[in-house]
Amino acid sequence: MSHIEENLRAVHARIERAAQAAHRAPDSIRLLAVSKTFPADDVRAAFGAGQRAFGENYVQESVSKIEALADLRASIEWHFIGPLQSNKTRPVAEQFDWVHSVDRLKIAQRLSEQRPAALPALNVCLQVNVSGEASKSGVEPAEALGLAREIAALPKLRLRGLMSIPEPAGDLQAQREPHRVLRTLFDTLRAEGLALDTLSMGMSSDLEAAVLEGATIVRVGTAIFGKRDYAH
Repeated sequence: MSHIEENLRAVHARIERAAQAAHRAPDSIRLLAVSKTFPADDVRAAFGAGQRAFGENYVQESVSKIEALADLRASIEWHFIGPLQSNKTRPVAEQFDWVHSVDRLKIAQRLSEQRPAALPALNVCLQVNVSGEASKSGVEPAEALGLAREIAALPKLRLRGLMSIPEPAGDLQAQREPHRVLRTLFDTLRAEGLALDTLSMGMSSDLEAAVLEGATIVRVGTAIFGKRDYAH
């Protein structure tokens, strides 16, 4: 068994334990394997071990990876999860199934305009800055409802839910707090009539906290593929 297959099994076991602690069905939480900076061969290995959804952060790197894995395209779901500049939206609109990092109307409008007519609607999540960090992308929680309504009205997009990348926290209780903020906001938006079904939160270090607070997608890279070497 490859190390990637072993790691995937270990992550699934963590999700299962966290789901049981939260009294949730394990299959209500999807694993998104974050393959940024890792080669197409590693994605292929994870695919061989049963993984189908992959997350990428960098437009150029991901487009070449998607092309290298074109033979698997019908079975892979590609999620763009990194910051997106307006001059880079076209390849994302054309190549991806999901975008988690929409944080302003201009980006959503461009994705909507550039989504090819032949493809199904692009699934999008609104990125929310739950920690209030100046360096982090994301809409302020107070502005999320208005922006969500504008995005939900755009053609060729399907607003699925909310995403966050909170600042790292030490213990489980501290990790749960920002996820709880996102969950509460999610419930508020649903109560306002938005048809949301996705909470994209939690990574290698805090997936248990995220599952306890209701995550439906956890984004895990290091625990599957290993430590990243950003030099490449």
